[in-house]
Amino acid sequence: MPRRLCPLCFFLRMPYYIRMECIILMGIKHCGKSTQARLLSGKLGLPCYDTDDVITAMTGKSPRTIYTEGGQEAFKAAEAEACRKLADRLTAEGEKAVIATGGGICCNEAALAALRPLGKFIFLNAPENAAADRIIREARELDEGGFENLPSYIARRSPHSILEIRSIFHDFYVERTALYSHIADIRLDMGKDGKEENTNKIAMLVSARQGQD
Repeated sequence: MPRRLCPLCFFLRMPYYIRMECIILMGIKHCGKSTQARLLSGKLGLPCYDTDDVITAMTGKSPRTIYTEGGQEAFKAAEAEACRKLADRLTAEGEKAVIATGGGICCNEAALAALRPLGKFIFLNAPENAAADRIIREARELDEGGFENLPSYIARRSPHSILEIRSIFHDFYVERTALYSHIADIRLDMGKDGKEENTNKIAMLVSARQGQD
């Protein structure tokens, strides 16, 4: 009886022109999008793009600076334009890629519309506690009270304790999980698996979904 290939091996042995679509990773900040994009890029031999990096290259400003200076609408406009430019480039060159998106793209219809024709949206759903822990590790408590280096949606609520940060994040996490689950073609619950295991899972999920289309 012939030996059956595992789904990942099958995916990697398929002809390039058959198997490849863009892989577009989405999820809340700190869910592992950038890390998984780099790992998938190396495994599948595809270029890797981060829409936050495209925004910075296009405007000369970081996404956080744009948001701070111009507010949410200015950032959404910059994000949408960056996604359009990236999509136009990939389409014109016939190039497939792994794309890591910003944590708030689920609320930016223009950015989503620009990327949607390129391939599959994959929602990386990180455990709530793991994502909250990373936010808290990066925050700096101020001597006069309060915190800095928090995501804007938390910072504008002016939390004064770790417990408040977790409470704000919980509401945000529930809302964004519902949004991303609705938008995505594929959802991966990250759990406690290692980075490489999650990379293999993403590749297999993409392979299985493409086989259905």
